Amino acid sequence: MRIAIVEDDPMQLENLRILLNGEDTMQVVGAYNSGEKALEEICEVSPDVLLVDIGLPGMSGVELIDRVTLEMPDVEVMVFTGHAEREIIFAAIKAGASGYILKGVPPREIIEAIQELYNGGAPMSPCIARAVINEFHNTANIDPFILSAREREILKSIEMGLTYKEIGKSLNLSFHTIHTHIKNIYEKLKSKTRHEALLKARRKGII
Repeated sequence: MRIAIVEDDPMQLENLRILLNGEDTMQVVGAYNSGEKALEEICEVSPDVLLVDIGLPGMSGVELIDRVTLEMPDVEVMVFTGHAEREIIFAAIKAGASGYILKGVPPREIIEAIQELYNGGAPMSPCIARAVINEFHNTANIDPFILSAREREILKSIEMGLTYKEIGKSLNLSFHTIHTHIKNIYEKLKSKTRHEALLKARRKGII
């Protein structure tokens, strides 16, 4: 198994290189301290697995994951980071990461997680897996067909940044009618703000 590592902490990078090269089934073919450096060489070293930190200088780990999975879709990506914020977790997964392990785990768990990822699994630290499950529970009860065709049309207009007045003009509807539709959209999506409504709609494929 060929592995590339992207980690800006020199000691952490070297420790990971030594740890993984110590496994008979693993070979570190690239070790980089930035996303920019990794992108310069990763196609040449052709790894099977990319182990990447999120908090990198310059290009973020999420952006790197997005670029790598676009250019090399067969590479399995595992995040290895100290960041457990909800937004970062889902940004990394959406970008293409299939594993998410938090730093501080025993060395053997890192090795086992990489092996699991390589064999088709999706290893995650328990609190990361819980966050993913909670997110599913929070959105699973939203039916993508719960909004009418008109409501979906209005929501898409909101996504485009149009004002209520502009939406009304484009759809030949009064301001009051648009306001009523938007109130109904918020209620159906169980949202209190435009941002929350758009976020939930995107996650469920409504828009």
